[in-house]
Amino acid sequence: MKFPLFKLLCLVFLLSIFKSFAQSSGMPAYNHLSLQLQVGTQGVGGDLRYGSDKRFSARAGVSFIPVKVNNVFSFSGFDGSTNASVKFSNVHLLADFVPFKQARGFRLVGGAAYLYHAQGGMEFLPTGDYKFGNYTVTADDLGKLNMDISWKGVAPYLGIGLFKSFPNRLFNINLDLGTYYLSQPSSHIVGTNLLSDNNQLEPQLNSNIKSYRWLPVLQVNFNFKLQ
Repeated sequence: MKFPLFKLLCLVFLLSIFKSFAQSSGMPAYNHLSLQLQVGTQGVGGDLRYGSDKRFSARAGVSFIPVKVNNVFSFSGFDGSTNASVKFSNVHLLADFVPFKQARGFRLVGGAAYLYHAQGGMEFLPTGDYKFGNYTVTADDLGKLNMDISWKGVAPYLGIGLFKSFPNRLFNINLDLGTYYLSQPSSHIVGTNLLSDNNQLEPQLNSNIKSYRWLPVLQVNFNFKLQ
């Protein structure tokens, strides 16, 4: 957890620099600051949001997706158990702009995230015995198979926001709808015993998943006014 905390502190530092610049550049005194807790397709997380103007704000934060499921996949011809996991964690810096003065509840949102964990993995453990002609192969003879896919790296973000950025009083709720464009995924396959040769499938798997680069965002934000 030390690494994401360090990143979050860096982003908060960037927000403080932006705030100081806004105050020294003669922008109108607006200075809204809120804490945003979020839940959605990119997991759970939190942001600090600073508004230098009624139409512009910036936010920095972190999000996490920790998901583990068992036995949701199967391999034809093999009995076994599967353990699958998804770990997506990012630090992000986003900017919100209100394009229409008469529609302050509609925002354009852009920015980027650094995904320091962006991985999907699956472990396959065969069970039972298998007959091949006159030979019997046990689960221990087969070994196990691990497949991992990674999207780690910088991901630009573009989307829209609905409802006002900051609470009129102490609390409000707003929405984000958009998408991250992830780095091209790469796979890593490791097998043991009779399944050890499956690493040769990596080039084909990389080709099959090369277009899987979009991470949709549908997110509910709970905003608490700090200033």
